[in-house]
Amino acid sequence: MTLVLLGTFINLTKAQTNECIKDFDYLVQKIKADYPGYSAKVTAKTAPELAKLEQELRKKIQLYPDSCRRYLSKYADWFKDHHLRISGLESSSHAASSKPELKYKIISADSLKILQSRKSTPEGIWHTYIGDIAIAKLVNGQDYIGTSISFRNYEKNQIVFTLTPEKQNEYALISYPYYDNYKPLKGEASIRLNDKIIELHDDNIRLVRKSNSETYDNALLMSYFPEFPNGSNIFPLALQLSDSTFYLRITTFGDDRGNKLTKKHWKEIISSPNLIIDIRNNGGGQDENYSLLSDLVYNQPYESKGVEWYATKNNIKFYEDIIKNGEIKGGEEGLLWTKTLMAEMKKNIGGFVVHPMMGKDVKISKDTVYTHPKRIGIIINGGNASSAEQFILTAKHSSKVTLFGNENTAGVLDYSNVRGENFPSNKYKLLFPMTRSRRLPNNPIDYVGIAPDIIIPYPATEQLFGRLDQWAYFVQSYLESMENK
Repeated sequence: MTLVLLGTFINLTKAQTNECIKDFDYLVQKIKADYPGYSAKVTAKTAPELAKLEQELRKKIQLYPDSCRRYLSKYADWFKDHHLRISGLESSSHAASSKPELKYKIISADSLKILQSRKSTPEGIWHTYIGDIAIAKLVNGQDYIGTSISFRNYEKNQIVFTLTPEKQNEYALISYPYYDNYKPLKGEASIRLNDKIIELHDDNIRLVRKSNSETYDNALLMSYFPEFPNGSNIFPLALQLSDSTFYLRITTFGDDRGNKLTKKHWKEIISSPNLIIDIRNNGGGQDENYSLLSDLVYNQPYESKGVEWYATKNNIKFYEDIIKNGEIKGGEEGLLWTKTLMAEMKKNIGGFVVHPMMGKDVKISKDTVYTHPKRIGIIINGGNASSAEQFILTAKHSSKVTLFGNENTAGVLDYSNVRGENFPSNKYKLLFPMTRSRRLPNNPIDYVGIAPDIIIPYPATEQLFGRLDQWAYFVQSYLESMENK
């Protein structure tokens, strides 16, 4: 019997190793063939270093095939490009196979009513920004399990986390994050505010014990300041700081909330001599999501450097496939744009092309220059990347703009327009860019970033939430002092 189990284990390990080696081979070949920064980063000087790393990682995979994703990421990380990375797949079929197998009862409607009445323990129904979670005791009578009632990216009754008591009101946490293929992740949690809040330390999730008033629960979520902040600034904010200064906090360009917030307060903004745009920890998104901000900062024509597309066979096939599958956005205009790019790429396979409809370097000239705001302070930090950095570069063309901060931005902009492909194992996805900036090689941003014009002397605020801090007041004072000059 022991020999049979040993043989089964050896076979499973061998299969796991072979699967990871296939994924690693794919990664090495894919980056070499389709990554637009390959020739710039793999030179006669650096190639031996990359070859040595590849050899070391192959040996590691043979020894520890269960750490496959770690070694894939180490190889991708060598290129120092946050747009080139490994992601776990979130497909429902794979997510289902990755659910932790723990003994617990399915949370029924009747048991939810019972949990609703529990106090002074983690048991109960808990409300968050992205849905509700039920927490009940496991069969062993000590640990607690949190399962989805209506929690985003989790099926109903799917396990979100477990809690193990450590000392009064504190727990060891094992979470199962959807963004990492539901793999277990250790952490800490605690109950706060007279058993009304569960705080997952170093995470962006806090839970409010559900009451009979959704308004009350949401107000508690919005106003609670965590004792274990994670540093993310996720709350947009618009505020008239004084008669002459308006303040906007735009936390992401991943959706249209920045444009919506700007539009909502447009009259106040264009009536104020000073504008503060706080984009700390805004990691980017899509350029169109800062269109109104770019209108506000503009005051003179400037030249915008475009991008070049890497014309590889695989990138061409990618566009052929999305046309075939009807996945083109923008209707007929989007289809024309894609077909025009494909035709240009086919003329220069293996090289770089400029999209004929976009041109090379574009002269940007807008019809309107707004009298107000006259002075614009943009607060930046190391959490700014990608489209957030593109907005900063755009804003720097305006003489109205001054950048404030105490460090450079992240430096993730030289290679962009990311697409993804699944690995052969279908366990992971490779995300990689298709374009390079025409700023290169003379004006790189990657791993250099954009420096502030004025250094803020105060330490960085760990967590902002809906608050203002010394940084905001420093910039306000600076801009208002400029009024008298």
